[in-house]
Amino acid sequence: MKIRYPRPLEPGDLIGVTSPSSGVPEELVPRLNLAVDRVRDAGFEVQVGQCMNGSSHVSAPAEQRAKVLMRMLLDPEIRAIVPPWGGEMAIDLIEHLDFNALAEAEPTWVVGFSDISTLLTPLTLRTGLATMHGNNLTDTPYRVPESLKSWIELASLPEGSVFRQSSPGYFRANDWDDWETNPQVIEHHYNGSGSWRHLDGRTQNVDVTGRLIGGCIETLSNLTGTGNLDTRALRGSPAQSLIVYVEASGVEATTICRQLHGLRMAGFFEGAEAVLIGRTNAQDSATLTQDDAVLDALGQLGIPMIGDVDCGHVPPQMPIIIGALGHLVCNGAEQYLDQYLA
Repeated sequence: MKIRYPRPLEPGDLIGVTSPSSGVPEELVPRLNLAVDRVRDAGFEVQVGQCMNGSSHVSAPAEQRAKVLMRMLLDPEIRAIVPPWGGEMAIDLIEHLDFNALAEAEPTWVVGFSDISTLLTPLTLRTGLATMHGNNLTDTPYRVPESLKSWIELASLPEGSVFRQSSPGYFRANDWDDWETNPQVIEHHYNGSGSWRHLDGRTQNVDVTGRLIGGCIETLSNLTGTGNLDTRALRGSPAQSLIVYVEASGVEATTICRQLHGLRMAGFFEGAEAVLIGRTNAQDSATLTQDDAVLDALGQLGIPMIGDVDCGHVPPQMPIIIGALGHLVCNGAEQYLDQYLA
């Protein structure tokens, strides 16, 4: 599969905003407005489309949400689509998307994480479109640590670029800003320290390369058996390696273990040289920790498992280009992920 990278964002380009899953409640519209203003301050035009209603678990019926998303994806004037956040039901859009048309269309960046993973990963696997697992729109105002990149920075890079990201060494645990009372906040209150680590506790020198693929465990696991998680096209022929990343949003450990077993049996980890596990605030179970859940389900793969990676629901978020070539190094001296837009 040839990965198709959207052309770099340039000042004056149009950014589309819609909610493929959950919309924005009235009390959080000021936060949305701040995020839109920040994108405009960066030099871009912003089009806030339909399907933004936050009064229910979805912003609109599935057919309507899919229609708006398709319109934005096929509009050559829109260079990136960034939802306000994730949600619960992005899965019901998939059967309404025209993947054949998207495979022929000029590539457009689609950015997000959490439930948006349900769309990003199939878009890449079924069309070759590079997508970005990274900050949602309402996270955009936060200041980004020096060792990481913002989605705007990455979407502005030309094809052929290489960039490096690593753990800043701190994170925000079990603490969220109240955007209803303080929608203007732009600094995270980092209250935890720690970097990436080998999940099994052993010291290993990890130096692997592979195409990047992954997403949110709770949402991707529902796609097994649907044909939307088939990584064979990405692995190509002759076979190429993968670096798979997964992260738990908030489900307790026994359910995460069950869902990872399902993803493994569905072949999602075939060809993986390493697995990155996003840092999580999800709860342990009475007899199983989140670490043990991963090792129980994926330990038999016999490959490195790198935990506490900054690619999950715990800020800060490290953007990952799905489909890009990754080079992961993790040893006693250094820990980083290089991404090649090639």
